[in-house]
Formats: sequence, structure tokens, C-alpha cells
Amino acid sequence: MARRLRPVEVDFVRAAPVRLVFAREITAPPQTVFRALAEDVPGWTQWFSAVTLARPTDDGAGREIRLKGGTRFAETILVAKEPEVYAYRVDATNTPGARALVEEWRLTPAGAGTRVQWTFAADGTPVFRLVLRLARAGLGRAFKDAVTALDRRLAR
Repeated sequence: MARRLRPVEVDFVRAAPVRLVFAREITAPPQTVFRALAEDVPGWTQWFSAVTLARPTDDGAGREIRLKGGTRFAETILVAKEPEVYAYRVDATNTPGARALVEEWRLTPAGAGTRVQWTFAADGTPVFRLVLRLARAGLGRAFKDAVTALDRRLAR
């Protein structure tokens, strides 16, 4: 890992200089979605196409994530409250310009399924912030595709 990030807590999700929020309803129930997010970490590679490696670390208190293109993250789980919230902080990354990053997955019942909301909260250099804002549409598509693939996977 190239750099350590600022060790923020889950409240950073509400106060971050850059907050990208995406939501989608799927048919799987919240408990099932939560388990796929929090308990089947290696399974992320099966439904989130950008993820090439996902593994728990520190007896499940952290995660190691690798993305297509070589981006790497060492993360700490901040909240794992079944079936409502799963959030983690990036502690170290090779992403240039990043200073702090938290991702939160919030799950709420929606009819017979789940409303999945993903918040990507970040701080960094001015260039990093600008790049994230410009990447909003692409991250939104990646979220939509990933959650759709997760729903298909959970229906099997």
C-alpha cells in the first residue's frame, strides 16, 4: 500500500466533502443482502465486476480489496449491524490523492425486497475530489450493475 489514510469514523459518511449516494430496490430480503455484503466477503468478486479480490482480514474485523486496474484497499469494518448497515473505512490505499474514505451500505425493507443505498464518502486533494465528482455517473452505473448482479445471485 502506498499511503495511510486519515482514520475517520462512520459519522464521516454525513460530513465528508464528497458524498456520492446511490440507491436501488432489489427483490432479495435485507437479511440475505446483509449476509452477502458482510459475511460472504470473497463472494463480492462474483457480483461486483470491478472487484478482483475480496478477503476478510484480522479475524473479520477488516477486508483486503483489489479492483481491476490495480487499485488496492486495506479496510476496517466500522459497522456491521444486521440487517440494516454495513460500513467500512479505507485505512490504506494506492489511490493517489485520497485522504479519507468510508463506504456505507444501508438496507431498508421495500415491499418484499430491499432498498440498497450505497454512500461513498471521501476527502482528498482538490484533484482527487474533482475526479470523484466527475466519476459519479460511472460509479452509479457500477453500483446499479453490481446490485442487479447481486440480486440475481441471491435469487439462485
